[in-house]
Amino acid sequence: MELVEPTLQMWLTFAIVVGAIVAYSYDRIPLELSSIATVALLLFLFHVMPLYDDSGAKVLDARTILRGFADPSLITIMALLVVGQGLVQTGALNGPARMLVGWGKTHPNLVLLACLLVVMLISAIMNNTPVVVIFIPILAALAEKLGIQSAQVMMPLSFAAILGGNMTKIGSSTNLLAAGAYEQSHGGTIAFFDFTVPGAALALVGFLYVIFIAPKLLVDRSGIAKRLARSGGKQFLFQMELAPDNGLVGQKAVAGMFPGLKDVTVRMIQRGHLKLLPPYDDITLSVGDIVMVAATRSVMTELLNASPDLVADAEGDEGPDEQAGQRRVIAEAVIAPASRLDGRTLSQSGFRAETGCSVLGVQRRSRMIRAALSQLRLEAGDVLLVMGERNNVLDLRTNQDVLLMESSASDVPMKEYAVRALMVFAGVVFTAALEIMPIVLSAMLGATMMMVLRCLNVRQASRAIDRRVFTIVGAALALGAAMQGTGGATWLAHSSIELMTGAPIWVLLSGFFLLVALLTNVLSNNATAVLFTPIAVSIALELQVDPMPFLLAVIFGANCSFATPMSYQTNLLVMAPGHYRFSDFLRVGTPLIIIMWITFTLFVPWYYGLL
Repeated sequence: MELVEPTLQMWLTFAIVVGAIVAYSYDRIPLELSSIATVALLLFLFHVMPLYDDSGAKVLDARTILRGFADPSLITIMALLVVGQGLVQTGALNGPARMLVGWGKTHPNLVLLACLLVVMLISAIMNNTPVVVIFIPILAALAEKLGIQSAQVMMPLSFAAILGGNMTKIGSSTNLLAAGAYEQSHGGTIAFFDFTVPGAALALVGFLYVIFIAPKLLVDRSGIAKRLARSGGKQFLFQMELAPDNGLVGQKAVAGMFPGLKDVTVRMIQRGHLKLLPPYDDITLSVGDIVMVAATRSVMTELLNASPDLVADAEGDEGPDEQAGQRRVIAEAVIAPASRLDGRTLSQSGFRAETGCSVLGVQRRSRMIRAALSQLRLEAGDVLLVMGERNNVLDLRTNQDVLLMESSASDVPMKEYAVRALMVFAGVVFTAALEIMPIVLSAMLGATMMMVLRCLNVRQASRAIDRRVFTIVGAALALGAAMQGTGGATWLAHSSIELMTGAPIWVLLSGFFLLVALLTNVLSNNATAVLFTPIAVSIALELQVDPMPFLLAVIFGANCSFATPMSYQTNLLVMAPGHYRFSDFLRVGTPLIIIMWITFTLFVPWYYGLL
């Protein structure tokens, strides 16, 4: 094979690639800055030292380098993030999540294992991007309810989907592109299950790593706001007034616990003038009971979502306002020193009439509260859990009586729009999976409908778009264009093959797989498949062996998109919900590439009789 003559532009491109990877790996440099700097360097390089083709036209101009920022795959990812946010804002998947949690309380690891196994198997027969889109909100809700960090499930979700794509011809777009290029260059055909056995072997070994090792290498990087929103183990005191239609009426305590209040601690039951304190033996809840419970805000938000009238306003009025279509926010506010609320009850303060916000709960660390919230005299330092329209809650910033903890603010799901969100989501998955329309079109229409149908507003949609994902994909595609335009990718491929000339066939096959696996994490996996398939066929023909093992080296190697977030769409989809950094993919994905390489080296040459 004839080597491509290296140029100065090629070497400088390699230097930019290495510099970008180093910058991405250095956590103190924001990913956005590294990405923008990389693109700027490429633009400068090919402006100062342009490359021309035989016709005298520029090979790499600004339009070519910047084309990645309008790439359909990038637009698809951004739109799918908006669609997923619509499901979150409406709480549309709380039902399936509750069902999974019900199974997971006794065997949480088994439920997560089953979910990831289903993802891997489904990804073998359909495009894995919509599969991951389906399971991101489900696993996020499941992880939160089971007390598992989202970082421990999101990357395994993406990796399981990628591994499943190895098992059939249609498992991923990479497989289809490589098979198409093979049929054009060799004339043979690839059947649906032609590489299912070796693909399943690699998937099984990789799946064991994903389940048992990868979660131990991942760390929770959720921000302070997220942790405050969860409120960890911090508990508030809430007041529930039992109306005749309340499902808790008639429930009898079993071993001191009420079946409908499993996730809360009942502190007191006020029945008329009588106060019932724990332990609760042979107590049956009745209409008119005021039940004082201690719980985290996440638990009470879920109860409020399921039953809006369950949690009473602490002022003792008719309860929190619940108007259809009204977007509400829950936040925490601390009673300031010298506040006029100090020493007063909430009903005396007129807090709701003045601010438009309802007080759902109160937290006081100094001592146990054994009184109804409407009768509780507030103190400086008490933390109020307030709910109201966003503008009303944000107006508390100027209130002299309370200090709003803005980072604790979180939207209350709009459950009345949950059915709409599910219908939009189902439409996106259905049309994309059955290839009724391109996935980019399905995703864009889905994102638009989420906003048109008020499942989320423009502010929430814009927050769902991760600028890190946008910039890193644009920069990665710019690097890929530069490596192909300068001939750098081809030069690397031919140089590596030349170095292995004369080695045993299985060694050549193993080295070829490793080269493809490494480059697919810098170039796009589709570009890698198209680039290396003709090379694989030519190597096999030169060695006079079956081209299939070398084609599989391209397919399986190009699917080893584990070490960088921009190497595959599903990695980018889980980057934001998992709160990952570039270094997380390097740390967790690199060992998986090595494991895939060793498994391929041991299994495929033996399976095809090349040892």
